[in-house]
Amino acid sequence: MDNNELEQRIIKALDDNKFGSFGTIEAGAKPKVRYMAVFHEGLNLYLATDRKTHKVEELQTNPNVFLLLGYEAGGSKDILGIEAGASVTKDGSLRQKIWNKDLERWFKGPEDPDYVILELSPTRIEYTGIDGNHEVWEKQTASAGK
Repeated sequence: MDNNELEQRIIKALDDNKFGSFGTIEAGAKPKVRYMAVFHEGLNLYLATDRKTHKVEELQTNPNVFLLLGYEAGGSKDILGIEAGASVTKDGSLRQKIWNKDLERWFKGPEDPDYVILELSPTRIEYTGIDGNHEVWEKQTASAGK
């Protein structure tokens, strides 16, 4: 499968799977995983969270994360394993774009100072389709084409 076709399958799997297991590295180099809602625009991934959470602290020490999606009730049976770098943003336009009524459970609104977005920049995505075929997408770097 060519890279463009693989990206389209990955995006479709992201559309079909709204929740994933998000892994960070705690102090002491121990993994920590929690279930989170996943938002995306293409391969740009976003997670809404509170700025006072441990995951935000953990990202300051180690921005390497892993996100596992798929093979769950209500989603597709495709599986995505995503290695990414993560950063925390309070970008107002992104907070407005991601905001939805479900977030009212934790935040007063998109202007709530505790509401932040984790931006994930994938470097490697392992895609396993419902047919069992396994493909790997890797971020192209400027030097890779030289």
